[in-house]
Amino acid sequence: MAKLVIYNHGKDSIPWGEKPLALAQAAKQQGFEFISPDYRPGNEPDIRVRQLLAIDVSAYQTVVLAGSSMGGYVATVAAENIQPQGLFLIAPAFYLPGYARTTFNPAAADIEVFHGWQDNVVPPENVWRFCQTHHARLNMRDADHRLLSILPEMQQNFADFLQRY
Repeated sequence: MAKLVIYNHGKDSIPWGEKPLALAQAAKQQGFEFISPDYRPGNEPDIRVRQLLAIDVSAYQTVVLAGSSMGGYVATVAAENIQPQGLFLIAPAFYLPGYARTTFNPAAADIEVFHGWQDNVVPPENVWRFCQTHHARLNMRDADHRLLSILPEMQQNFADFLQRY
């Protein structure tokens, strides 16, 4: 049974920084392949969505989309078409100026979100609004936008999230 996680990095991040490396380790332990596309050439969120939608996931029985900040937005918008089993979002960039979408219809039954109370990029109320609308599990922590201070906890939670598949 082929299983895949596609991680979507943030606007000023890299495909294989601390978060994706930690999540990749958890995914591999759960029997998932893990890819992290390089979105650095384009900082326009909807161009990134098109890049994600161009990935052929037809060979996989289980697909999980993960994303941080702009990557969370990208994963959520693409989830409408990809229809992943799970959506794991880290400080997703929702309801911000410059992002085309303000309504979301992610076709994922299982959505989990990590966000920091000290996030000065994406206000916590934006994430609360999304989670309330989509009945997503929200994990609020005393952390900043990058959430690196809680990376070990998030990595374990991601492993637990993937264990359901």
